[in-house]
Amino acid sequence: MEWRCAGLGWPGGEPVLRWEGGRTSALAYGRTIGFRAVGERRCVGARGNPCPLRAVVPARAAQARCPECARLDRAFSVAADGVPDDPRTYRVYLAWFGSGLLKVGITAEERGAVRLLEQGAVAFCWLGRGPLMAARRTEELLRAALGVPDRVPYARKRAVRGALPGWAERAAELEELYRRAVVLEGWAEALERVAFEAVDHAAEFGLGPGGAGAARGVVREVADGGAVAGRLVAAAGPDLYLEVAGEDGGGGLLVVDTRVLVGWELVGADAEAGVTVPVEGLGPVARGEGEQDGLF
Repeated sequence: MEWRCAGLGWPGGEPVLRWEGGRTSALAYGRTIGFRAVGERRCVGARGNPCPLRAVVPARAAQARCPECARLDRAFSVAADGVPDDPRTYRVYLAWFGSGLLKVGITAEERGAVRLLEQGAVAFCWLGRGPLMAARRTEELLRAALGVPDRVPYARKRAVRGALPGWAERAAELEELYRRAVVLEGWAEALERVAFEAVDHAAEFGLGPGGAGAARGVVREVADGGAVAGRLVAAAGPDLYLEVAGEDGGGGLLVVDTRVLVGWELVGADAEAGVTVPVEGLGPVARGEGEQDGLF
């Protein structure tokens, strides 16, 4: 049976690795996990439909889609305003990733906090709820009036996640911005304001009191035969934090960006497999890196 990766998910607030065909594998903190990539990275298709060409996609691409499937997926994307008549109720939120690093966004109310977990938001609060276009207009108002972005590159999230302030500071920063947001004029009339309540995701992510700790690098590319193995200590958004063994100082904490695993067939590897894929340093934000929007 082929196990082709479909990405990291957060159903029920817990991390799972998803596989093509709907299977999932639970990821438990403290457990040693390992995988080896096999063959070529293939397009995952769009909107639940497989790619008719089974096209090969670049190893470093954040999305495992060929150009045609990427266009189809975006054409029906709420984030791209591809479904303006969506009848569902939406919520506007503030997401906190680290000191001074917040964003505004919207998500379907029926999804709860899953979108925030997928983005790696360490804490968040709701601002309002209502129809899609009212939520979208208010999101734009807040972005322009408060100078809060609607996208934060994953590299910046990783950079601040290693060392985080305590819960009181997180909640206070969210509350201060919430209070500035709800008194702004120009909110869409159809959008109902939601009372302030800060929500913390440190437990779901497996983060310690001061954050994830200092990682020595990030895996953003795998290749046929490349292996990664280590003890899972934390996860946030699409990122896994593995404590890996290594000789001559080659071990330590690594971040695995699971977006680059999507589309690969993965087979199990034991703890001795180590890390045989490129590891990048956690340096400045890479240009253009932003939100897109069994074996383990």
